[in-house]
Amino acid sequence: MKLDVKEYEEKMKKSIANYNYELSTIRAGRATPAVLDKVTVEYYGTPTQISAMAEVKCTDARTIVISPWDSSTLKNIEKAILVSDIGINPQNDGKCIRLVFPAMTEETRKSTTKQIAKMGEDAKVAIRNIRRDANDKSKAMKKNNEMTEDEQKQSDKSIQDLTDKYIKEIDTITSTKTKEIMEI
Repeated sequence: MKLDVKEYEEKMKKSIANYNYELSTIRAGRATPAVLDKVTVEYYGTPTQISAMAEVKCTDARTIVISPWDSSTLKNIEKAILVSDIGINPQNDGKCIRLVFPAMTEETRKSTTKQIAKMGEDAKVAIRNIRRDANDKSKAMKKNNEMTEDEQKQSDKSIQDLTDKYIKEIDTITSTKTKEIMEI
């Protein structure tokens, strides 16, 4: 009985999806509402995403406008943005908050590409951990006489092929995002 690699492939796909989500939250010189996804505001005692309590829209390539449905939350949203790590100072006009994204300098581009490279390495580590778990499972199955040595080798090869495929995908995603940052 060979190891079922579908379960491990699903985990690898989830790691890739998570990596893509993490990349979407990086400030890339142009405004995108995704940069606010990690920012939460204390709203009636509950940490709440800004998008759940306000309209968030891009008015142009460098500006995001946040219009809360409850105007009493304006100050809390402003404070949450200030203490977050997005690096933008909100402009509060009493009705809405504007976030104006400055053009990226060469220095910020380089630091952003380093951050992307680190996130790519973290994603690769997650994929390799999944491979390790699968290999441990196949070794345990072999030890318990649930599979033969040949089946174990086939299972290990299947997992390694999946690992190589997803590591290559992470490299492609990383280089695409890096290129996008350097061309802005």
